[in-house]
Amino acid sequence: MPSPTPSPFAQQSAAPPPFTADDYRARMARAAESAAEAGLAGVIVAPGPDLVHLTGYRPVSTERLTLLVLRAGHDPVLVVPTLEAPDAAAATGAPALTLRDWTDGKDPYEVTAPLLAAEGRFGVSDNAWAMHLLGLQRQLPGTSYTALTEALPMLRAVKDAAELERLAAAGAAADATYEEILKVRFSGRREVDVAMDLAALLREFGHSQVDFTVVGSGPNGANPHHEAGERTIERGDMVVLDFGGLKHGYGSDTSRTVHVGEPTAEEQRVHDIVREAQQAGCAAVRPGVACQEIDRAARAVITEFGYGDRFIHRTGHGIGVTTHEPPYMIEGEEQPLVPGMCFSVEPGIYLPGRFGVRIEDIVAVTEDGGRRLNTTARELAVVE
Repeated sequence: MPSPTPSPFAQQSAAPPPFTADDYRARMARAAESAAEAGLAGVIVAPGPDLVHLTGYRPVSTERLTLLVLRAGHDPVLVVPTLEAPDAAAATGAPALTLRDWTDGKDPYEVTAPLLAAEGRFGVSDNAWAMHLLGLQRQLPGTSYTALTEALPMLRAVKDAAELERLAAAGAAADATYEEILKVRFSGRREVDVAMDLAALLREFGHSQVDFTVVGSGPNGANPHHEAGERTIERGDMVVLDFGGLKHGYGSDTSRTVHVGEPTAEEQRVHDIVREAQQAGCAAVRPGVACQEIDRAARAVITEFGYGDRFIHRTGHGIGVTTHEPPYMIEGEEQPLVPGMCFSVEPGIYLPGRFGVRIEDIVAVTEDGGRRLNTTARELAVVE
């Protein structure tokens, strides 16, 4: 892989100002208020993306109980194992909450139970361990629980200016990665080789974490989530590239489809249809429009050209501290778009045994429309 050519993005990619304790205090207060408005007694947050978003604390999820408890009218409390208390106290959001630790040999659920109402329904982060939730239920049989994705799907959906800055930087880094991968030789190399190039480039342009590097060549491109394998890429192949990860703690995710050598008329036509569908989906973005309308706009184009049954996934997903999160651009999702939401628009056509095409940008909802956070060319690029 050639060394990346210095880009204007690389020169201006200074780290954004860090979040403060006040930022996390405001997020926790909003979460508690949102829970009360939804009729919940509170929110219980286990280690994972919700905890990172609300506190800046990123512990490893283990059998030892760690839980953030948020209730309207009460101070936030983070329950942690004693041996991990120093790390929790060092988190940026720690000054905005109370730490309550428990030692090995004690029952952590007895420590946590007094922080919750004896009765009531609580929202719980999706990745909480079953053993921890069942432990709380034994202590508080009058409580019940619902997943945060269902109860508070908008918890992380609307980004503030600082978050949008991070998402834009991540998107620009993914764009720089795409520009560089076009200079790499594809033919005669394995999919995994190109995937390793993508991962190295994402890190070169500032990603701390690479989540996926899909390289689907020829018939493998008809599998939307194909994992790069040992197949050798050949001249005449269509190649789907889908890659992303985290930069400054926020996600990137972009897809482009390239062709090794000149495409056939059919390949070019299918790519043009997907490009038109992706443009239609992006053009439909504006405040107040239901999420499903983005899916409908993109899907209508592909259906019109006779490939409706070959568009086999939703049009998009939200992105933030994870590369997949609510909201989802899918039929039946009536959540209105709100300025600050960020999500992918990624229609595709997949022809089993032959090839696939997908084009994807991250779009941020603005006051009067949408802004793409990916700006690389969407025409079918020819590579060697």
